[in-house]
Amino acid sequence: MALHDEIQKAAAATKAASRILAKLPTRIKNNALLVMADQLEARSDFLEHENTKDLEAGKKKGLSGPMLERLTLTPKRITAMANGLRQVAALPDPVGEILGMKRLPNGLQVGQMRTPIGVIGIIYESRPNVTADVAGLCIKSGNGVILRGGSEAIHSNTAIAAILAAAGDAEGLPAYAVNLIQTTDRKAIFELLTLEESIDLIIPRGGEGLIRTVVEHSKIPVMKHDKGICHTFVDETASIEMAESICLNAKIQRPATCNAMETLLVHKNIAPHFLPRFAKKLQEAGGTIRACPQSLALLQGNIDALAPAQEADWQTEYLDLTLAIKIVSSMDDAIAHITHYGSAHSEAIITNDHSHVTRFLNEVDASAVFVNSSIRLNDGFELGLGAEMGVSTSRIHARGPMGLTALTCEKFIILGDGQIRTS
Repeated sequence: MALHDEIQKAAAATKAASRILAKLPTRIKNNALLVMADQLEARSDFLEHENTKDLEAGKKKGLSGPMLERLTLTPKRITAMANGLRQVAALPDPVGEILGMKRLPNGLQVGQMRTPIGVIGIIYESRPNVTADVAGLCIKSGNGVILRGGSEAIHSNTAIAAILAAAGDAEGLPAYAVNLIQTTDRKAIFELLTLEESIDLIIPRGGEGLIRTVVEHSKIPVMKHDKGICHTFVDETASIEMAESICLNAKIQRPATCNAMETLLVHKNIAPHFLPRFAKKLQEAGGTIRACPQSLALLQGNIDALAPAQEADWQTEYLDLTLAIKIVSSMDDAIAHITHYGSAHSEAIITNDHSHVTRFLNEVDASAVFVNSSIRLNDGFELGLGAEMGVSTSRIHARGPMGLTALTCEKFIILGDGQIRTS
């Protein structure tokens, strides 16, 4: 079968499944998710075995350290996938929720009802846990899902999808509700992007190149999960101990993710007290620093892993333990830097000044803005959504971590008792 026909057939099957899934009772969807979670953990050894094939192939291909890190499945990450499905099962079902019902002067009752979007196509790279996360969210929100992961994770994704599909079939989900495209031919992406009659929304998750390609070629609406050039601003009133803990977590806890800190902004009045001790601990953790002239002068002689920052450093998503540091003279300077260089993903302030909190929340434009907490928390699971489809940086109906409600749209419902239009 030609690739075009193969992809078209797969999309049509998921479209048909989505119509059944949209009407399924919450009980059936939840039971399926719980069995899927149990099966992922029960077959952990199998998943790790299949993942090893991808890791070995990735090393031979010369994949970068961050890519290999995101590709790796560990028992802890498999358990996290399972717990994500359980958390989604425990959440209220958004399908059928009535919003804003009101009575008009003519007696009509007008409101809106949440309904599934339909079929969602996910095009993603490297991270196999995405397969389980997005499948769970789509099932609970009544959407069919077509998954096209990267070739570097083909064995891992195929194994996860097979487990989910078998569990779903056993618990009454329609066949092809979760549909993984198993060809590694890159042309499959372009075929998917033309199928507007079967696919209702495309969500790309991956590097800047992938996202740009999808946006440029898609005939289907696209929800972007853009790159993360994320900042933390240490204000002059910040607690040094808190700032140190938060900033280290934001950078070193898992640096290969889009919600890791790439630039640290520090107020000039706190910099002499905060930066030397923070930089030393970052270096001990394997970090390197690209420093502005003021921070370079402050750290030189005490820190080995140090180099002058260039203009490109403020625009770089490192996805490793490299950190750009800039000393700013005011909060205005910090916000101006974030406005100019930020990618509207995740931004944080560490401060004890309430007026600065208010300003930062009101003036900083991002999908999530944090006060006295790590930007690594910009994640659906961490924020109580169970899992996420991605962090939307688009200015449409969903922004930030996309959970269940972000995967629904609304239709108007109008209840009358004989009203007609007279003008």
